Amino acid sequence: MTSKNTLILIAALSSAWLTACSRDESPVEPVTGEETGQFESAASSDANSAVRQITADVMRAYVKELADDKYEGRGPGSRGDVAARQYLVDELQKLGLEPGGENGSWQQPFELVGVTADQPADWTFNSSDGSLTLKQWDEFIVHSGVQAKHVEIDDAEIVFVGYGIQAPEYDWDDFKGQDLKGKVLMIMNNDPDWDPDLFGGETRLWYGRWDYKYLSAARQGAVGAIIIHTQPSAGYPFQVVQTSWTGEQFELPAEDEPRVEVAAWLTEDSARAVVAMAGLDLDELREAADNRDFVPVPLGVTTSLAMDVSLNRVQSGNVLGLIPGSDPVLKDEVVIYTAHHDHLGIGTPDETGDAIYNGAMDNASGVAQVMAIARALKAMPVAPRRSILVALVGAEEQGLLGSKYYAAHPTFSPGKIAANLNYDGGNIWGDTHDVTFVGLGKSSVDQIVQGIAAEQHRVVKPDQFPDRGYFYRSDQFSFAKIGVPAMYLDTGMEFVDRPPGWEKNRSTITPM
Repeated sequence: MTSKNTLILIAALSSAWLTACSRDESPVEPVTGEETGQFESAASSDANSAVRQITADVMRAYVKELADDKYEGRGPGSRGDVAARQYLVDELQKLGLEPGGENGSWQQPFELVGVTADQPADWTFNSSDGSLTLKQWDEFIVHSGVQAKHVEIDDAEIVFVGYGIQAPEYDWDDFKGQDLKGKVLMIMNNDPDWDPDLFGGETRLWYGRWDYKYLSAARQGAVGAIIIHTQPSAGYPFQVVQTSWTGEQFELPAEDEPRVEVAAWLTEDSARAVVAMAGLDLDELREAADNRDFVPVPLGVTTSLAMDVSLNRVQSGNVLGLIPGSDPVLKDEVVIYTAHHDHLGIGTPDETGDAIYNGAMDNASGVAQVMAIARALKAMPVAPRRSILVALVGAEEQGLLGSKYYAAHPTFSPGKIAANLNYDGGNIWGDTHDVTFVGLGKSSVDQIVQGIAAEQHRVVKPDQFPDRGYFYRSDQFSFAKIGVPAMYLDTGMEFVDRPPGWEKNRSTITPM
């Protein structure tokens, strides 16, 4: 599943780091020269012993099982989800782990609310000069922003709010204190990216993600939010929006967080047409929004929309297995290995009639790596000093919901979580001279990864597609939000014995 060098890196992270790292007020101390010596000692003994337990055959067996049709694509709340979780519990028991949940349980159950909006076929916008009707699917996609059986906005004005960002650390506020209650906000995708010192330059931050946009609009009291889709700003075509935002959408049960009634996407041409109803030009508005002094622009265009919504409550869960630490003091701290066990379930049949999305790569391969690491750690003569929690989380494909739930209800307090090591996908293409670290520069985990990679004569590189915001699209983000240093390694780009540029031809996964 992964290359030999990657396996050694995994094993070193599993044992040498956990043996060598110390901790004071910060979650993880930077590596010192003395600790580097400890790395070498650990890597030459326990790590080498552990790495022999991590084999392609071991991981292949887990992938083959989880991707079998009998699990029906492991959709959240489905019978395949239930069966897959039980399989993982059984396997963790066989490996000798202890239950990692509350009261001696192997699972951390959580409820999901399935929201299915009956999207209207048409959506009409009105101005003093006339009306414009857009077609669902081709020109807009709309979803309920609330968990209610009916949503409605009535004669609400459209206001263009640029990027829809409030970021005091960058002296940036797109709202400028305007009263936007009851409005529908039209928002640009992504974040300002022309200056490396402003919003990370080309590196997309959470401010550029759709979930932030809808939340930001809700904080202003808006009843609706429309994101303008462009392929460069989204990193994927409108077809991804069409398939991802139709049908049942799962969420954690709503609490008291602000929400818009209606969450929508418009194609760029449709947004341009709506703006033109106000006698304005979309390109000129976007150019104005690229400045700190931008002020929201009411368009004088109004819209109404009503949808019935079906609600369905189901249960899923995180599978938790524990390896208690060997140090009398440090065992109260934990390193959490995560991989999401869910996939997309049953969908539209392909040309062969197969409707099961088996999810071998995404993410049976990640689960297989974490299970192999757990196997290796249990084979060590002495357990790591800190405790190890294997957290196989659910509903990642629905918005990191399982890890989000764990972060809100952790079995170890956040101050005792030394780090999160997340596995989402795997390298199936071969050895590389480099390793991609999604999130490089965000925590002191950097020094650990760089030190171990240097032992392999490999180079650690940052996210090779920084504009796509991958750090915010997998489970490590849930831990980062509660202050936990997080690691997410991706396949390198410089393949051994492959011609330059070969990596551009391999398959890639483009999650929302």
